[in-house]
Amino acid sequence: MRLDKLLSNMGYGSRKEMKKWLKSGAVTVDGKPVKDGKHQVNPEKDTVHVNGEEVHYREFIYLMMNKPQGVISATEDGMHETVIDLIDPDYHLFEPFPVGRLDKDTEGFLLLTNDGGLAHDLLSPKKHVAKTYFARIAGEVTEDDIKAFKEGVTLDDGYETKPGELVILSRGDTSEIELTITEGKFHQVKRMFQSVGKEVTFLKRLSMGPLELDHALEPGEYRELTEEELISLKQR
Repeated sequence: MRLDKLLSNMGYGSRKEMKKWLKSGAVTVDGKPVKDGKHQVNPEKDTVHVNGEEVHYREFIYLMMNKPQGVISATEDGMHETVIDLIDPDYHLFEPFPVGRLDKDTEGFLLLTNDGGLAHDLLSPKKHVAKTYFARIAGEVTEDDIKAFKEGVTLDDGYETKPGELVILSRGDTSEIELTITEGKFHQVKRMFQSVGKEVTFLKRLSMGPLELDHALEPGEYRELTEEELISLKQR
């Protein structure tokens, strides 16, 4: 990788600003001043310093967020606050994006990353990555609903869903359930319940693939994935 590109990616300024740093001799590679921004470096092997401060290069970031209600799952929006607005500006340098989307009024597990390959893998219909949701439902959820979801239901546009695993936690005038599905159509959970004549009044995603939402995260909070979590995500 070009030295000036590495420094720019890590937030040390634009390439134009990098020229000033380089010209002044403030940038060293393995202890030796380098003034040519085109100089090739290996981020994993070479030690780079700027004004005596070591540059720790990272290509990808992986953040687990407990998305709050009222926030858009997007990188930018002219009218609404986005999940990117909630994270530290230092992370903005990596240009992260949400993997998939949660509706504005849905909360819970959301992965933010700039690893396009991993995101594609997680969202690919061929991979059947499971996503589990907790929901409150207006009305009594029944064994017939469990059976219908297990067989797949027909949405309002005629789409037939893949089988979903519905677990009833409590039932009555308001029921509480957990639902695991392996696809992510627009408003899918809400539309699945609409297909059996019921309405979702609260929805929270609990997990995606092998990763479960960290219960210590309050709505709007986030943290980086641990090494173990990242390995489990890539090796699932």
